[in-house]
Amino acid sequence: MDAPAEPVLFFKATSSIAGPDDAVVIPKGAAKLDWEVELALVIGRRAAHVDRGDALAHIAGFMLHNDYSERAFQLERGGQWVKGKSADTFAPLGPWLVTADEIRDPQDLAMWLTVNGETRQRSTTANMIFDVPALVSYVSEFMTLLPGDVITTGTPAGVGLGMKPEPRYLRPGDVVELGIDGLGSARQQVVAYS
Repeated sequence: MDAPAEPVLFFKATSSIAGPDDAVVIPKGAAKLDWEVELALVIGRRAAHVDRGDALAHIAGFMLHNDYSERAFQLERGGQWVKGKSADTFAPLGPWLVTADEIRDPQDLAMWLTVNGETRQRSTTANMIFDVPALVSYVSEFMTLLPGDVITTGTPAGVGLGMKPEPRYLRPGDVVELGIDGLGSARQQVVAYS
């Protein structure tokens, strides 16, 4: 996809949150489950109409996140992206929260993801379209952010949707492993809905 002029915002339901090593469940009726390694930030203090220069002061810390997406629900069924992003288990976070003072530069973190041991994503947060301060400032234009709110920051190239010559999606039994320097690693096995 072309880079957007402004960040694309969507919500993930709180019921989608899972542990870093919990299984990811393919939703009933799904056929295009995709992966997305992402940097997640956690808001530490109330943020409304925050200037970009003050944005980092509103962050409590950072986490590893896999923004699972069911692409058919997200892109082929009309309406908002939330229905392709919010299934149970679609937001594994962690293994831990790293406080903001421990991350020298959130725009200088290597990130990677493998499926069944094969590298699918390898990049750095330096390649983000919108950096962390810009995202906090932007989101705070439209809503008040509260302590504990999580913002995930987008994924690098290498998702299943973009694979050539044709997209490749996750199947039951697949194992997804991912990590970001300084934020740990996670492992999720894909299981069928039952």
